[in-house]
Amino acid sequence: MRVLAVDVGGTHVKVMVSGKTEVRKVASGRSMTAAGMVQAVKAMTEDWAYDVVSIGYPGPVVHDTPVKEPANLGVGWVGFNFGASFGRPIKIMNDAAMQALGSHHGGRMLFLGLGTGMGSAMVVDGRVEPMELAHLPYKGKQTYEDIVGLRGLEKLGKKRWRREVNEMV
Repeated sequence: MRVLAVDVGGTHVKVMVSGKTEVRKVASGRSMTAAGMVQAVKAMTEDWAYDVVSIGYPGPVVHDTPVKEPANLGVGWVGFNFGASFGRPIKIMNDAAMQALGSHHGGRMLFLGLGTGMGSAMVVDGRVEPMELAHLPYKGKQTYEDIVGLRGLEKLGKKRWRREVNEMV
């Protein structure tokens, strides 16, 4: 069975199919809707064969369904029928949880993914739990994502941003 893995991010949507090493990506951003993501993924993978689709979604997911619109993308994700749109069976999970599972090698692990935003998950006893820490208050009226995500890097510069990341961790 060939799996198409889709990592939906606030800056890019990245895809890879099992059996290949090539990663393809397309720009996303605040205008990227669920339908636009599916269309972009289908276009950049039309020469790949795959049987099922696994989607890492940047927000809370319950029973393979996004339950909150993403902070750094367009609207239309909650209630969207991904299975029908791809025409294949799908599995959707929180993107940080998906990345944590992909990098887990045993034991307990705290995963913090720094990108456009900040993803977080814990792996304990072989079970992964997304944590959604990004939008919690941090340093006054700001959030963790404001400080250690892409906005923080652009605002603070790399040196000061790295200090903030160390302090936050």
